[in-house]
Amino acid sequence: MVRALDIAEFLAQDTPVIDVRSPGEFAHGHIPGAHSMPLFSNEERAIVGTLYKQQDRDVAMLEGLRIVGPKLAGMVEEARALAPDGRIRVHCWRGGERSGSVAWLLDKAGFSEVITLRKGYKAFRNHVLAAFDAPMDLLVLGGYTGTGKTETLAHLRALGEQVIDLEGLAHHKGSSFGAIGEEPQPSTEHFENLLWNELITLDPSRPVWVEDESQLIGRVKVPQLFHDRMRSSTLYFAEMSQADRADRLVVDYGKYPAEQLAEAMKRIEKRVGPQHCKTALTALAEGDLRTVAIIALTYYDKTYAFGLEKREKEQVMHLPLQRGGHAELAKSLCDLAARRSVVRS
Repeated sequence: MVRALDIAEFLAQDTPVIDVRSPGEFAHGHIPGAHSMPLFSNEERAIVGTLYKQQDRDVAMLEGLRIVGPKLAGMVEEARALAPDGRIRVHCWRGGERSGSVAWLLDKAGFSEVITLRKGYKAFRNHVLAAFDAPMDLLVLGGYTGTGKTETLAHLRALGEQVIDLEGLAHHKGSSFGAIGEEPQPSTEHFENLLWNELITLDPSRPVWVEDESQLIGRVKVPQLFHDRMRSSTLYFAEMSQADRADRLVVDYGKYPAEQLAEAMKRIEKRVGPQHCKTALTALAEGDLRTVAIIALTYYDKTYAFGLEKREKEQVMHLPLQRGGHAELAKSLCDLAARRSVVRS
Protein backbone atom coordinates (compact mmCIF):
# COMPACT_ATOMS: atom_id res chain seq x y z
CA MET A 1 0.00 0.00 0.00
CA VAL A 2 1.25 3.47 -0.92
CA ARG A 3 -0.10 6.55 0.81
CA ALA A 4 0.97 10.20 0.91
CA LEU A 5 1.11 12.19 4.14
CA ASP A 6 1.61 15.84 5.00
CA ILE A 7 4.83 16.76 6.82
CA ALA A 8 3.54 16.57 10.42
CA GLU A 9 2.05 13.10 9.93
CA PHE A 10 5.06 11.95 7.91
CA LEU A 11 7.44 12.89 10.72
CA ALA A 12 5.21 11.27 13.34
CA GLN A 13 5.74 7.81 11.83
CA ASP A 14 8.38 5.48 13.29
CA THR A 15 9.52 3.75 10.09
CA PRO A 16 12.88 4.26 8.28
CA VAL A 17 13.11 7.20 5.88
CA ILE A 18 14.85 6.97 2.52
CA ASP A 19 15.81 10.12 0.65
CA VAL A 20 15.95 9.42 -3.10
CA ARG A 21 17.43 12.79 -4.07
CA SER A 22 20.96 12.98 -5.46
CA PRO A 23 23.99 12.66 -3.15
CA GLY A 24 24.69 16.39 -3.56
CA GLU A 25 21.17 17.34 -2.51
CA PHE A 26 21.38 15.00 0.48
CA ALA A 27 24.78 16.37 1.55
CA HIS A 28 23.48 19.94 1.43
CA GLY A 29 20.66 19.12 3.82
CA HIS A 30 18.39 16.25 4.77
CA ILE A 31 15.93 15.06 7.38
CA PRO A 32 18.07 13.95 10.36
CA GLY A 33 18.16 10.17 10.49
CA ALA A 34 17.18 9.71 6.84
CA HIS A 35 19.11 7.26 4.64
CA SER A 36 20.43 8.37 1.27
CA MET A 37 19.26 6.08 -1.54
CA PRO A 38 19.65 8.24 -4.64
CA LEU A 39 17.69 7.47 -7.77
CA PHE A 40 20.29 9.43 -9.78
CA SER A 41 23.91 10.36 -9.14
CA ASN A 42 24.77 14.06 -9.22
CA GLU A 43 25.89 13.76 -12.85
CA GLU A 44 22.85 11.72 -13.89
CA ARG A 45 20.48 14.21 -12.30
CA ALA A 46 22.17 17.01 -14.26
CA ILE A 47 21.75 15.08 -17.53
CA VAL A 48 18.06 14.39 -16.97
CA GLY A 49 17.42 17.96 -15.86
CA THR A 50 19.13 19.38 -18.92
CA LEU A 51 17.06 17.18 -21.22
CA TYR A 52 13.89 18.29 -19.46
CA LYS A 53 14.73 21.96 -19.94
CA GLN A 54 16.21 21.79 -23.43
CA GLN A 55 13.89 19.18 -24.99
CA ASP A 56 10.82 17.92 -23.14
CA ARG A 57 9.52 15.76 -20.32
CA ASP A 58 9.17 12.61 -22.41
CA VAL A 59 12.80 12.67 -23.56
CA ALA A 60 13.98 13.27 -19.99
CA MET A 61 11.74 10.48 -18.70
CA LEU A 62 13.12 7.95 -21.19
CA GLU A 63 16.70 8.82 -20.32
CA GLY A 64 15.84 8.54 -16.63
CA LEU A 65 14.44 5.06 -17.20
CA ARG A 66 17.60 4.00 -19.04
CA ILE A 67 19.71 5.21 -16.12
CA VAL A 68 17.56 3.78 -13.33
CA GLY A 69 16.69 0.40 -14.85
CA PRO A 70 19.89 -1.44 -13.81
CA LYS A 71 19.63 -0.04 -10.27
CA LEU A 72 16.12 -1.21 -9.39
CA ALA A 73 16.95 -4.62 -7.89
CA GLY A 74 19.70 -3.12 -5.75
CA MET A 75 17.37 -0.40 -4.47
CA VAL A 76 14.79 -2.97 -3.40
CA GLU A 77 17.46 -5.00 -1.59
CA GLU A 78 18.80 -1.91 0.16
CA ALA A 79 15.30 -0.84 1.22
CA ARG A 80 14.53 -4.33 2.56
CA ALA A 81 17.72 -4.25 4.64
CA LEU A 82 16.59 -0.93 6.16
CA ALA A 83 12.98 -2.02 6.66
CA PRO A 84 12.75 -5.80 7.09
CA ASP A 85 9.14 -5.46 8.27
CA GLY A 86 8.15 -3.92 4.92
CA ARG A 87 7.18 -0.49 6.28
CA ILE A 88 9.14 2.50 4.98
CA ARG A 89 8.93 6.22 4.18
CA VAL A 90 10.19 7.77 0.93
CA HIS A 91 10.69 11.37 -0.15
CA CYS A 92 12.34 13.49 -2.83
CA TRP A 93 12.56 17.26 -3.34
CA ARG A 94 8.95 18.15 -4.25
CA GLY A 95 7.17 14.85 -3.71
CA GLY A 96 6.97 14.17 -7.43
CA GLU A 97 8.44 11.74 -9.95
CA ARG A 98 11.39 10.40 -8.00
CA SER A 99 9.68 9.46 -4.75
CA GLY A 100 6.54 8.38 -6.61
CA SER A 101 8.46 5.98 -8.84
CA VAL A 102 10.44 4.46 -5.95
CA ALA A 103 7.26 4.11 -3.88
CA TRP A 104 5.61 2.27 -6.81
CA LEU A 105 8.65 0.00 -7.11
CA LEU A 106 8.69 -0.90 -3.42
CA ASP A 107 4.95 -1.50 -3.39
CA LYS A 108 5.26 -3.87 -6.35
CA ALA A 109 8.19 -5.57 -4.61
CA GLY A 110 5.90 -6.51 -1.73
CA PHE A 111 6.41 -3.78 0.89
CA SER A 112 3.34 -3.63 3.13
CA GLU A 113 3.37 0.14 3.68
CA VAL A 114 5.17 2.81 1.67
CA ILE A 115 4.59 6.39 2.80
CA THR A 116 5.50 9.35 0.60
CA LEU A 117 5.83 12.98 1.69
CA ARG A 118 3.51 15.49 0.07
CA LYS A 119 5.57 18.37 -1.38
CA GLY A 120 8.73 16.48 -0.41
CA TYR A 121 11.81 17.81 1.33
CA LYS A 122 10.64 21.33 0.50
CA ALA A 123 7.73 20.82 2.92
CA PHE A 124 10.17 19.64 5.59
CA ARG A 125 12.28 22.78 5.16
CA ASN A 126 9.23 25.01 5.58
CA HIS A 127 8.35 23.03 8.71
CA VAL A 128 11.86 23.52 10.13
CA LEU A 129 11.93 27.27 9.51
CA ALA A 130 8.48 27.74 11.05
CA ALA A 131 9.68 26.00 14.23
CA PHE A 132 12.14 28.81 14.98
CA ASP A 133 9.23 31.22 15.32
CA ALA A 134 7.67 29.18 18.14
CA PRO A 135 7.96 30.56 21.70
CA MET A 136 10.98 29.28 23.61
CA ASP A 137 12.64 30.32 26.84
CA LEU A 138 16.37 30.64 26.23
CA LEU A 139 19.02 31.18 28.90
CA VAL A 140 22.34 32.28 27.43
CA LEU A 141 25.74 31.42 28.90
CA GLY A 142 28.41 33.96 28.00
CA GLY A 143 32.05 34.61 28.78
CA TYR A 144 35.27 35.56 27.07
CA THR A 145 37.11 33.07 24.87
CA GLY A 146 38.69 30.28 26.91
CA THR A 147 36.19 30.49 29.76
CA GLY A 148 35.07 26.89 29.25
CA LYS A 149 31.47 27.57 28.35
CA THR A 150 31.07 24.25 26.54
CA GLU A 151 32.29 22.41 29.64
CA THR A 152 29.81 24.33 31.77
CA LEU A 153 26.98 23.40 29.40
CA ALA A 154 27.97 19.74 29.79
CA HIS A 155 27.70 20.10 33.57
CA LEU A 156 24.30 21.78 33.18
CA ARG A 157 23.09 18.86 31.06
CA ALA A 158 24.35 16.40 33.67
CA LEU A 159 22.31 18.27 36.28
CA GLY A 160 19.15 17.77 34.24
CA GLU A 161 19.01 21.12 32.50
CA GLN A 162 17.95 21.36 28.85
CA VAL A 163 20.97 22.30 26.72
CA ILE A 164 21.64 22.89 23.03
CA ASP A 165 25.31 22.88 22.03
CA LEU A 166 25.31 25.16 18.98
CA GLU A 167 29.06 24.80 18.44
CA GLY A 168 28.74 21.03 18.60
CA LEU A 169 26.03 21.09 15.92
CA ALA A 170 28.12 23.47 13.81
CA HIS A 171 31.37 21.48 14.26
CA HIS A 172 33.16 24.73 15.06
CA LYS A 173 34.26 26.53 18.23
CA GLY A 174 33.52 29.97 16.86
CA SER A 175 36.94 31.64 16.48
CA SER A 176 39.55 31.60 13.72
CA PHE A 177 40.95 28.56 15.55
CA GLY A 178 37.49 26.99 15.85
CA ALA A 179 37.71 24.47 13.01
CA ILE A 180 40.88 22.85 14.36
CA GLY A 181 40.17 19.30 15.50
CA GLU A 182 36.60 19.40 14.24
CA GLU A 183 34.76 17.50 11.51
CA PRO A 184 33.79 19.44 8.35
CA GLN A 185 30.97 21.88 8.98
CA PRO A 186 27.46 21.16 7.74
CA SER A 187 25.78 23.61 5.40
CA THR A 188 23.74 26.34 7.04
CA GLU A 189 20.64 24.53 5.79
CA HIS A 190 21.57 21.27 7.45
CA PHE A 191 22.65 23.08 10.63
CA GLU A 192 19.08 24.42 10.79
CA ASN A 193 17.77 20.87 10.34
CA LEU A 194 19.99 19.62 13.17
CA LEU A 195 18.95 22.49 15.44
CA TRP A 196 15.28 21.73 14.76
CA ASN A 197 15.95 18.08 15.56
CA GLU A 198 17.35 19.12 18.96
CA LEU A 199 14.47 21.47 19.71
CA ILE A 200 11.74 18.89 19.12
CA THR A 201 13.20 16.66 21.85
CA LEU A 202 12.90 19.39 24.51
CA ASP A 203 10.10 20.32 26.89
CA PRO A 204 8.82 23.74 25.68
CA SER A 205 7.62 24.58 29.20
CA ARG A 206 11.20 24.51 30.54
CA PRO A 207 14.10 26.87 29.75
CA VAL A 208 16.90 25.90 27.38
CA TRP A 209 20.57 26.81 27.89
CA VAL A 210 22.68 27.86 24.92
CA GLU A 211 26.11 29.42 24.57
CA ASP A 212 26.34 33.05 23.52
CA GLU A 213 27.35 33.15 19.85
CA SER A 214 27.66 35.61 17.04
CA GLN A 215 25.29 34.81 14.19
CA LEU A 216 28.10 33.11 12.28
CA ILE A 217 29.73 30.03 13.80
CA GLY A 218 32.52 29.48 11.33
CA ARG A 219 30.71 29.37 7.98
CA VAL A 220 27.37 28.33 9.50
CA LYS A 221 24.68 30.92 10.18
CA VAL A 222 22.40 30.68 13.21
CA PRO A 223 18.75 31.19 12.12
CA GLN A 224 17.78 34.85 12.41
CA LEU A 225 14.72 34.24 14.60
CA PHE A 226 16.68 31.99 16.96
CA HIS A 227 19.59 34.43 17.18
CA ASP A 228 17.27 37.37 17.82
CA ARG A 229 15.79 35.42 20.72
CA MET A 230 19.28 34.73 22.06
CA ARG A 231 20.16 38.43 21.94
CA SER A 232 17.00 39.41 23.81
CA SER A 233 17.45 36.76 26.54
CA THR A 234 19.24 37.07 29.88
CA LEU A 235 23.00 36.61 29.54
CA TYR A 236 24.78 34.84 32.39
CA PHE A 237 28.35 36.05 31.91
CA ALA A 238 31.08 33.91 33.50
CA GLU A 239 34.09 35.96 34.61
CA MET A 240 37.49 34.26 34.48
CA SER A 241 40.91 35.91 34.44
CA GLN A 242 42.75 36.16 31.16
CA ALA A 243 45.72 34.33 32.69
CA ASP A 244 43.58 31.32 33.60
CA ARG A 245 41.93 31.37 30.18
CA ALA A 246 45.30 31.45 28.45
CA ASP A 247 46.41 28.40 30.43
CA ARG A 248 43.23 26.62 29.40
CA LEU A 249 43.75 27.41 25.70
CA VAL A 250 47.31 26.08 25.86
CA VAL A 251 45.93 22.75 27.09
CA ASP A 252 43.02 22.70 24.62
CA TYR A 253 44.99 23.66 21.50
CA GLY A 254 48.55 22.63 22.34
CA LYS A 255 47.90 19.11 21.05
CA TYR A 256 47.26 20.31 17.50
CA PRO A 257 49.92 20.82 14.78
CA ALA A 258 51.69 24.17 14.93
CA GLU A 259 51.02 24.64 11.20
CA GLN A 260 47.26 24.70 11.81
CA LEU A 261 47.63 27.17 14.68
CA ALA A 262 49.82 29.40 12.49
CA GLU A 263 47.25 29.38 9.68
CA ALA A 264 44.52 30.37 12.14
CA MET A 265 46.62 33.24 13.48
CA LYS A 266 47.36 34.48 9.96
CA ARG A 267 43.63 34.63 9.20
CA ILE A 268 43.20 37.33 11.87
CA GLU A 269 46.47 39.17 11.12
CA LYS A 270 44.74 42.36 9.96
CA ARG A 271 42.59 42.49 13.08
CA VAL A 272 45.31 41.55 15.55
CA GLY A 273 47.84 43.79 13.84
CA PRO A 274 50.83 42.72 11.74
CA GLN A 275 53.36 43.18 14.55
CA HIS A 276 51.31 41.25 17.11
CA CYS A 277 50.73 38.49 14.55
CA LYS A 278 54.47 38.32 13.84
CA THR A 279 55.20 38.07 17.56
CA ALA A 280 52.63 35.29 17.93
CA LEU A 281 54.05 33.32 15.00
CA THR A 282 57.58 33.65 16.39
CA ALA A 283 56.40 32.46 19.80
CA LEU A 284 54.58 29.56 18.17
CA ALA A 285 57.74 28.51 16.33
CA GLU A 286 59.59 28.57 19.65
CA GLY A 287 56.91 26.50 21.38
CA ASP A 288 55.71 29.41 23.53
CA LEU A 289 52.00 28.69 23.23
CA ARG A 290 51.05 30.86 26.19
CA THR A 291 52.23 34.02 24.45
CA VAL A 292 50.22 33.01 21.39
CA ALA A 293 47.16 32.52 23.60
CA ILE A 294 47.55 35.91 25.29
CA ILE A 295 47.84 37.72 21.95
CA ALA A 296 44.78 35.93 20.55
CA LEU A 297 42.77 36.57 23.73
CA THR A 298 43.58 40.27 23.73
CA TYR A 299 41.95 40.53 20.30
CA TYR A 300 38.98 38.29 21.04
CA ASP A 301 38.29 39.93 24.40
CA LYS A 302 37.98 43.33 22.70
CA THR A 303 35.66 41.89 20.07
CA TYR A 304 33.43 40.19 22.65
CA ALA A 305 33.37 43.28 24.88
CA PHE A 306 32.17 45.36 21.93
CA GLY A 307 29.21 43.04 21.46
CA LEU A 308 28.55 42.91 25.20
CA GLU A 309 28.20 46.69 25.35
CA LYS A 310 25.25 46.50 22.96
CA ARG A 311 23.19 44.56 25.49
CA GLU A 312 21.06 46.25 28.11
CA LYS A 313 22.97 46.25 31.42
CA GLU A 314 20.04 44.77 33.35
CA GLN A 315 20.05 41.94 30.84
CA VAL A 316 23.54 40.77 31.87
CA MET A 317 24.35 38.90 35.10
CA HIS A 318 28.07 38.59 35.91
CA LEU A 319 29.21 35.47 37.75
CA PRO A 320 32.74 34.73 39.00
CA LEU A 321 34.42 31.58 37.70
CA GLN A 322 37.59 30.21 39.23
CA ARG A 323 39.86 27.82 37.38
CA GLY A 324 38.31 24.34 37.45
CA GLY A 325 35.10 25.65 38.96
CA HIS A 326 32.78 24.83 36.07
CA ALA A 327 30.77 22.25 38.01
CA GLU A 328 30.17 24.77 40.79
CA LEU A 329 29.21 27.42 38.23
CA ALA A 330 26.70 25.02 36.67
CA LYS A 331 25.09 24.42 40.08
CA SER A 332 24.83 28.18 40.64
CA LEU A 333 23.24 28.61 37.23
CA CYS A 334 20.73 25.87 38.02
CA ASP A 335 19.77 27.68 41.23
CA LEU A 336 19.39 30.98 39.40
CA ALA A 337 17.25 29.36 36.73
CA ALA A 338 15.05 27.71 39.39
CA ARG A 339 14.55 31.01 41.27
CA ARG A 340 13.79 32.73 37.99
CA SER A 341 11.15 30.12 37.16
CA VAL A 342 9.48 30.64 40.54
CA VAL A 343 9.37 34.42 40.02
CA ARG A 344 7.98 34.03 36.47
CA SER A 345 5.25 31.66 37.66
